[in-house]
Amino acid sequence: MAAKNLQAFETLFRQLFKPLCGFAMKYVRDLDEAKGIVHDVFIQLWEKFDQLPEDSNYRGYLFTAVRNRCLNHLRDRKKFSSLSDAPEGARIEENRSMEAAELEREIEVAINMLPERCRLVFEMNRQDGLSYIQVAEKLGISVKTVEAQMSKALALLRERLGEFLVLIIFMSS
Repeated sequence: MAAKNLQAFETLFRQLFKPLCGFAMKYVRDLDEAKGIVHDVFIQLWEKFDQLPEDSNYRGYLFTAVRNRCLNHLRDRKKFSSLSDAPEGARIEENRSMEAAELEREIEVAINMLPERCRLVFEMNRQDGLSYIQVAEKLGISVKTVEAQMSKALALLRERLGEFLVLIIFMSS
């Protein structure tokens, strides 16, 4: 691997290892398992790093890859622990809470896959509760730019989360 690519990979690893471990923890709830999953994903990325275009969205790729590995891990772990002896009501409640957790994770993944500036504007408005005017002032951009970035973010989230619309409707009823 060229020195330039090695440096880029190391920078990526230093920036995203901890956030990815925190993200994986939300799925697997075990720090050692989360670290192992994130390490595996970075190894997979390392093996094909030279073949990827330099302008790849590594952040989005890594968060998606970690999410998929976590879901596979949970699926495999679930095979070994069965809910079959739990009463029907407990199984239904367990399924609802798992669906809610999955929806929350999907929303987080979708937000993390937004372009950087778009994600920043979205988080400042929706998560930090800042108005469009406040976001514009903090970022030194116009309110129209904030509006455009929010429209873009919402359209991308709608596109990414469209398959979960049914789940959202049933969970709210």
